[in-house]
Amino acid sequence: MTAADVVVVGGGVVGMTTALTLQRRGARVTVLTAHDPADIVSAVAAAVWYPSHTDEDPRVLRWARDTHAELRRQAVDGVPGVVDRPTRMWLRHPYDGPPWWADACGDLVAEPARPPYTTLLRFTAPTVEMNRYLTWLYRQVENGGGRVVRRPVDTLAEAYEIAPVVVNATGLAAGRLADDPAVHPVRGHVLLVANPGLTVSVRDEDDPAGITYVHPRRHDVVLGGTYEPGVAHTRPGPEAAVAIRRRCVALVPRLADAPVLGERIGLRPARHGGPRVEVDPADGRLVHAYGHGGAGVTLSWGCAAEVADLALSAGAETGPGSADRPAPRRQPA
Repeated sequence: MTAADVVVVGGGVVGMTTALTLQRRGARVTVLTAHDPADIVSAVAAAVWYPSHTDEDPRVLRWARDTHAELRRQAVDGVPGVVDRPTRMWLRHPYDGPPWWADACGDLVAEPARPPYTTLLRFTAPTVEMNRYLTWLYRQVENGGGRVVRRPVDTLAEAYEIAPVVVNATGLAAGRLADDPAVHPVRGHVLLVANPGLTVSVRDEDDPAGITYVHPRRHDVVLGGTYEPGVAHTRPGPEAAVAIRRRCVALVPRLADAPVLGERIGLRPARHGGPRVEVDPADGRLVHAYGHGGAGVTLSWGCAAEVADLALSAGAETGPGSADRPAPRRQPA
């Protein structure tokens, strides 16, 4: 198959990396997105490579490894927003060996630590400034001949008006568009402060007061965070902001006098059972790619390669003239 018509529904990092992967493999791609890059939930992400709240799974490990390698290549190539950073992870629980994802980063080293910690993990993790990176992804697709159409959809069936093969990368919206009750929001809250010169990412996910991470960027530092399953609102919480800052200053004292530049609140598109990446069993022309939670950036490029395989195979099986066939009947969401 040298060319295929594929429409990707969803303009977040999973959708856009899938669209670009498809395009690089010869497909003619259209992306349907309801939002501009700056308004997409991916833009809120701290966007540091780390399979947060992701269960051990060989397929997920492969996605994480391939994404780590791709982002490191992009950092070397100067892709906007992508930087390799040394990372330090403090553990409080007894250390019983490398975490399941260690092989994906390739350079993890464990060292003894002083109480209240037991172990310090050192490794290299790509970090991504999502506003710049999403803009780059959009431009790559458009410059390669693809189309990005700002258009919300009420049903996935609408996408068949554009192309015979559909990729559903709609994040939280997949709950209603794919009628999947396993999809649920996980609220996340971060602060942005001026960067006092930090270059190393630091995290303490065992902090009993809440997940704690400090991720420096060019001009600011992302302080986090919260992980609130089932919370679907994005209203600011002053108490949470104060608690986040307190934990992060305790972790990295140099932040004590850093001015606050703003805060961001978003809803991670999580799914009970992990990401859904498969051809729809009732419709061989529909490929699902959603439910990555807070690991969308971490799994993006590896997952995109698998989704592209599925979509191109679906296009090959669909055959000539398929665009003229009616789409499967679906109930409005």
